[in-house]
Amino acid sequence: MAHIQPFRGLRYNPIKFCDLSDVITAPYDRIHEAEQAHYYEQSAYNLVRIIQGLRTPEDDENNNVYTRARGYMLNWIAEEVLLRDPEPALYVIEQRFTTQDGIEHVRRGLTAALALSPFEDKLVLPHERTLSGPKVDRLSLTEATQASWGHVFMLYPDPENTVDGLLQPFLDSHMPALVRESVIEPEIEQNFWVVNDPTVIAEVTAAMREANPLIIADGHHRYETALAYRDRMLQAQPSAPAGAAFNYALVTLVSMSDPGLVVLPTHRLIHSYTAMESSELLAALQPIFTIESVSTLEEVQHAMAEATPDRPRFGFYDGSYRVLTLAGLETVERALPDRDPAIRGLDVTILHELVLERTMGLTKESVARRENIDYLRDPMTGISAVDRGEANFLFMLNPTRMDQIRACTAAGERMPQKSTDFYPKVISGLVMLPLSDTL
Repeated sequence: MAHIQPFRGLRYNPIKFCDLSDVITAPYDRIHEAEQAHYYEQSAYNLVRIIQGLRTPEDDENNNVYTRARGYMLNWIAEEVLLRDPEPALYVIEQRFTTQDGIEHVRRGLTAALALSPFEDKLVLPHERTLSGPKVDRLSLTEATQASWGHVFMLYPDPENTVDGLLQPFLDSHMPALVRESVIEPEIEQNFWVVNDPTVIAEVTAAMREANPLIIADGHHRYETALAYRDRMLQAQPSAPAGAAFNYALVTLVSMSDPGLVVLPTHRLIHSYTAMESSELLAALQPIFTIESVSTLEEVQHAMAEATPDRPRFGFYDGSYRVLTLAGLETVERALPDRDPAIRGLDVTILHELVLERTMGLTKESVARRENIDYLRDPMTGISAVDRGEANFLFMLNPTRMDQIRACTAAGERMPQKSTDFYPKVISGLVMLPLSDTL
């Protein structure tokens, strides 16, 4: 069963920060150099200084991003920039946004401390592969600060919307804090509540015990980091109580039945690739794909929207637009006979296994290192890169569907990296989980 707990969150002082918009950030893995600079400019207290601080050539064992993160945390606590909530609470974040098709969405997440469970227990299920580098980085930050700063975004089954129904009366009777993340996703309205009613907390935590399994939607590296940190702490403190905070992960839970649950596609931009020209690649793909030339991006997107589960479709741009339709899933079955049908039918599996690796000759290791590949949410970014001569070509994908995610996790299959892009991300900075004491 899913065991969640309220906790005394570490939060920005609401008296000093009536509006949190200048101190919150996107998750650390969405913050690149340009975004980092913008966050630094927003406020001297922006959370970026802790979760994705600036590195310098002078960094050493005693002065580096992790020691500086700890210094910021301790100074901000001393200055009462950051405060611990006086009593344990659950937290709710509601995100309102409009997708490119003009549809308005509302997604609600419940933030809590989740008792850690290894994947083999089948209570928490991953769906994507992870890399060692980000986990080493996050573990170093966790050890330096003894706190969880980023949320693991998880999905839970609740077909009757029981948890949301228990929370609604409290939310209706309390005004939320309204914040906006203004650097990466500025058009999203974020409403935030501190749920400190003991009766509501008891009802919600009881209802969540029936909600399993949980699926990690976003934050696989953060969850695996939490497991690694717990194991290290248990070695150092074998007699620590079960309620020790390091036995828990900071999670935001969203119902699989939430109508605001949106998954966006992640497109693949190929660059610095010299093994074959795009014309040679398309000729090599003709035995397994039907290739149709079209005139515009809109035509590509329209054709992709008409794809069926047995005939996946991809967009392709090398200066001209084409639509690639797989001739049949039997090609994937022959190529991957030992893999579950759930993973074989994924667009990302077909693209990576049949095209990137078997046809283009890229290895799984080179893809993991991103030697010839970038991942994009907006296809126009890739199209512009091709037009400028900075990339070879762009593959456009349809989004992975929720039923596919459920099927893959149930089968114990891990998707390739960047198979899903749950939108929007759960922002960092609204509430953090200290790990140095008990819940």
